[in-house]
Amino acid sequence: MAWEYLIGGFTEAFHLILAGDPVVIDISLRSIKVSGVATIIACLWGLPLGVIISMHNFKGKKVIKGFFNALLGIPTVVLGLVLYLFLVPSGPFGFLGLMYTELGISLGQSILVAPIVVSFTASAIEMVDKEIRELAFTLGAGRLQATTAVMREAFAGVLLAIMASFNRAVAELGIAIIIGGNIFVQSGALNTRILTTAIQMYTARGDIVMSIALGIILLLVIFTLNALSNLIQWRYHDSD
Repeated sequence: MAWEYLIGGFTEAFHLILAGDPVVIDISLRSIKVSGVATIIACLWGLPLGVIISMHNFKGKKVIKGFFNALLGIPTVVLGLVLYLFLVPSGPFGFLGLMYTELGISLGQSILVAPIVVSFTASAIEMVDKEIRELAFTLGAGRLQATTAVMREAFAGVLLAIMASFNRAVAELGIAIIIGGNIFVQSGALNTRILTTAIQMYTARGDIVMSIALGIILLLVIFTLNALSNLIQWRYHDSD
């Protein structure tokens, strides 16, 4: 009986996906959009900071690296609570109107994944042989050209940082549900329901079919991006 329940749930879930259920598609696309924007925002300042930390020696470097490494494990629900206190209408940044919006979720997720971008990028660049940088300077390259040469060598690690950041963002729940509120208005513009918050809600309601369908899509998104990342890295290494 238990196996029939599971098999039936997965069968109906696949039917929803293959039939192109509009609710499933809407939630999935919004989730990819929100987490994609979060990853882009995190990379805009996380990548340069990771490069600066790895390419320069300065006082307090180990402390800064340790700080970002410690942030890798921050509970999303705690970060969501902190952001709520700042973004709620009566909070310091309440005037921005980011509560219960897609952009609010994206900004929150960007803060969550930025330490991944910084730490992974810095580690990837530091693993590049220092002789490559010294050789670039010897050949007359400027600081920017030398940095570019090192970044090319660290491409696989930097790409991993970006992919890991997106995966962390798209799979998190705490920030999305506290800042976004899991709002869904039929044919309305105010919608913040994404894959993780929808899975939690439908599971609590006992709608196991929809939960399974959304869970399958979430896994497909993560596995597909990881496969593309591996393919790009293989092609990059083969071209060297």
